[in-house]
Amino acid sequence: MRKVENCLARHRRLRGWTQAELAKRAQTSRAEVSAIETGRHVPSTEVALTLARALECRIDDLFQLAGPELEPSWAWPPGRTPCRFFRARVGGRTVLFPAEGISFGASAHDGVLTGRGLEFRSNIEPDRTLVVAGCDPALRFLSPEIESAYGFRLLLLTRSSREALELLGKRIVHVAGVHLADPEQRGGNAQVVRGLLGSGYRLLRHARWQEGVALDPALKINSVQAAVRSNLRWIAREEGSGARCCLDRVLREGRSRKNPWRYTARSHLAVIEAIRSGWAEAGVCPRLFAHEAGLAFLEVRREDYDLCYPREIEGDPRLLAFAKAVRSKSYRDLLEDLEGYDNASTGELQNVT
Repeated sequence: MRKVENCLARHRRLRGWTQAELAKRAQTSRAEVSAIETGRHVPSTEVALTLARALECRIDDLFQLAGPELEPSWAWPPGRTPCRFFRARVGGRTVLFPAEGISFGASAHDGVLTGRGLEFRSNIEPDRTLVVAGCDPALRFLSPEIESAYGFRLLLLTRSSREALELLGKRIVHVAGVHLADPEQRGGNAQVVRGLLGSGYRLLRHARWQEGVALDPALKINSVQAAVRSNLRWIAREEGSGARCCLDRVLREGRSRKNPWRYTARSHLAVIEAIRSGWAEAGVCPRLFAHEAGLAFLEVRREDYDLCYPREIEGDPRLLAFAKAVRSKSYRDLLEDLEGYDNASTGELQNVT
């Protein structure tokens, strides 16, 4: 007979309940809850249903049949050997993430790929790590709270909105950050997700932020129109990024006849560094980046930055901890202090149907 694995204790602790409190809510005994959590007892269908109902999740989120462990797969091919990597459980399999693609939020690496194969360095279980792809730098501030309060690790991959959604569609990440919707577009980011991935997803609002043109303050340019009319050297973002959509709109409305850039950047930070180093004089990014780099900023629009995840994992303890951290007062207060951020709708949910 195949063994039944469960994560009942993790779901219970996430809600701050004792075994006695869960037993009361599920109309069973504390002794039975303890026996289930320690693997000494497999619950009946009725008890499993009542536990799932009390915890507001699916039975599959609490109990699974143990199966043979498959070999871990790479999220994308490692670019070199040796290569440090992180690992996480995503979509029922263990996925390895080369360290060169990792942004903020990760602790020490889990292992190294050498000429002899995989060598593991960490005892962090793959199902303790939540993987988020996106471009919002504020997400890194969630890591300490998620790790200290809930015992989970947050792994952040710096990706454009479209790249993040593509990784989500392939079930390589748990959550994708997206800010592709034009503020005047009906349906917002939900319509974008629906068009790219279909239905069956949810959006957790992270914040609304200001996006616009960052430029060298020595230029003394005080309007977006003046920036477009000037013969500036621009740095663009790649196709599929929210910043590129914003730049295309700026140039279109400014009636620019050509693309005034020679190079593209892969992140908001790279745009800022290109301007600070003199490779470019202007580019599009959120206000926070320009403000912290001491650059001038001309607001173009205010965008909703949403965190997209498939509804099939909404009972995952890692996702529940992530959502609780986003909605926490401490994190909302932190967002309020960030230049160009609005936390009025932070934590709101929207279905992609």
